[in-house]
Amino acid sequence: MKIGAITIGQAPRTDVTSDIMDIFNGKVELMQRGGLDGLTVEQISAFQPQEGDYVLVSRLLDGTSVTFAERYILPRLQEAIHELEEAGARLIVFFCTGKFPASLTAKVPLIYPCDILDRVVPLLTKTSHIITVTPSPLQVEQCQEKWGQYVEKVTTIPASPYGPMADLEAAARQVKDLDGDLVVLDCIGFTQEMKELFARESGKLVVLPRTLLARVVSELTDVAQ
Repeated sequence: MKIGAITIGQAPRTDVTSDIMDIFNGKVELMQRGGLDGLTVEQISAFQPQEGDYVLVSRLLDGTSVTFAERYILPRLQEAIHELEEAGARLIVFFCTGKFPASLTAKVPLIYPCDILDRVVPLLTKTSHIITVTPSPLQVEQCQEKWGQYVEKVTTIPASPYGPMADLEAAARQVKDLDGDLVVLDCIGFTQEMKELFARESGKLVVLPRTLLARVVSELTDVAQ
C-alpha cells in the first residue's frame, strides 16, 4: 500500500523509518515530503518563532535540528499533501507530534500522532499524572497547556532527541525522581533506543510516538494489496 509521510523538517526522515518500517512487514511503500524541503539554513533562519507563535522543532537532512514557527510552513505542508495525493497515497501520516490547524485538508485520511496520543495516553496512566519530554524550553508551556486538557497533572522537561545523548541520560535520571506514572516522549524525533534509555533509568512506563503511530497505521496496511 502506498502511504505518504510528511515531516515538518526535511525528508526523508531515515531516523524515523529505521524504527518503524519493520512494523509494516514489507507491505508499505512510503513516500516522504518535508515542510522545509529545498530550503537553505539561511532561509529557514527567517522562520524564527516570535512571542505567541506555535513552536516546532525538527531535523534537517544533515542531522542538525532547527526551531521555527508553525505559521511559516503551513502552505508548504498543504503543497506536500497535494503532491502525495497525486502520487497515489491512500493515507498520509505526519512525522510530528505537534498540533496542526484544520485548514490543512486532504482527500485521503490525514493521521496526526498528536490525535492518537491525546486519546491513548489518558488510558495508560493510572494516576492521570504524566511526565512529558519536549525538545525545546520554548515548547514547555505549550506542551503543558496541551496535555492539561487530557490528564489531571503534567510535568514537562526539555530534552532534545537531536542533541547529545548525555543530555538525554541526564533527563532520564531527572524523570526517575519526578512524580507521575507515565513518560511521554513528545516528539517524533525520539528513537526506540531513547525510549529504552528512559525506561531503564526511570523505571517508568514510556510511550514512543513514532512506533505508536506505525502500529495504528499498520491496522490499515497489513493486508495483501
